[in-house]
Amino acid sequence: MKLDDILAPTYLQMLKALSVWLDKASQQLAPDTAASIMHARLADDMFPLFTQICFACVQAQEGIFRLRQDDLPRSVATLLADGRNAEDAPRSIADAQARIAETIRIIEAAAADMADLAPEAPIAHRLPNGMVFDLTAAQYVRDWAIPQLYFHVMAAYAILRAQGVNLGKADYVAHMFAFLRPGTMPKPG
Repeated sequence: MKLDDILAPTYLQMLKALSVWLDKASQQLAPDTAASIMHARLADDMFPLFTQICFACVQAQEGIFRLRQDDLPRSVATLLADGRNAEDAPRSIADAQARIAETIRIIEAAAADMADLAPEAPIAHRLPNGMVFDLTAAQYVRDWAIPQLYFHVMAAYAILRAQGVNLGKADYVAHMFAFLRPGTMPKPG
């Protein structure tokens, strides 16, 4: 199994799930709540929903481009700025959906043109605070790229739930229903 066989499909399924959750929020919430939900947060020292979504998109793009050993696209800097400045302007579900849709397009295009990368290939992962992690490509995927995406996606899920959006485990793992053996779905009631 190649590293890009793991990363791009994981990113795409979770970004698509996040988009569906936002659709549910649009349908379920009162207009005033839906208009303000992008600024909702779980705790005072956590980022708001819009930032969580932007940072999930950053993680997805960054992971793919690091494995391609390419420079990060300009869209990453834009998403970082949008996320860091989320409360400086009104943000909407449509704004968040646009960030997700663009990220999905970028990942699909980049993943279609990925060369094989050896799991032991070195990856130097630099953080904005100056820290540098020296990892193999396999370690980067397992220990950083996938967990970072899930952190922000799960934070977004939790914020949506806390704001009254009716989501459950089936929404979180909706991609699994493609693998459901016929006749094994429990009957309601």
